[in-house]
Amino acid sequence: MSDQLDPSQLTRPVDGAGRARGTAGYAESADALAAQYEEVTFGQVHRNVMRLVPAEPGRILDVGAGSGRDAAALAARGHSVVAVEPTAELRVHGQRLHPDSGIVWVDDALPALTLSRHPGPFDAVFATAVWMHLDAAERGRAMARIAALLMPGGRFFVSLRHGPVPGGRHMFDVSAAETTELGDAYGLHTVHRSERTDLHNRGSVLWSCLVLQARDTGSALT
Repeated sequence: MSDQLDPSQLTRPVDGAGRARGTAGYAESADALAAQYEEVTFGQVHRNVMRLVPAEPGRILDVGAGSGRDAAALAARGHSVVAVEPTAELRVHGQRLHPDSGIVWVDDALPALTLSRHPGPFDAVFATAVWMHLDAAERGRAMARIAALLMPGGRFFVSLRHGPVPGGRHMFDVSAAETTELGDAYGLHTVHRSERTDLHNRGSVLWSCLVLQARDTGSALT
């Protein structure tokens, strides 16, 4: 499949209030969510894939950055981090909680993810608890966009939430198998796939952890 997007696709699906549909329920709960996100560490959330996180400083894109927890941890490792967060209330928390991290905050969203001032390529892209907010058509466009943003050998870190949908959220049941197949269609092959339990002790919630890598592993990623 081509990774070129038709200009008509470069729009952000929005609700009646002009917000990205996938952010439904987040603005109203931003205070509680920011506190919840910061209760766990980057290392805990991504423990299954830590060995695949770029070891050398590079450019990293964190899509749906929330409170900035992951973006700040990546910046502390020496990376140049662009944090995309479409919910203004969460961006405010991120900037407050991590004021000296050097993170560049951007109001943008998948599937378009225009990044007009911060174009790729990136050594890695993170989408933590984001992908299941996109419907099937949006996921196809989003994967094409991610593939276009990654440098050769770059890695896409994606986590999928499985379980009951919280009230007021725009969320879909997205399988790991579908995600790996979609990635392969756009030249991203799976280098890691695992499952983990929920870190907030929600017994009905499970997570899939995936890492998809762009072709040409001759990059400096280790």
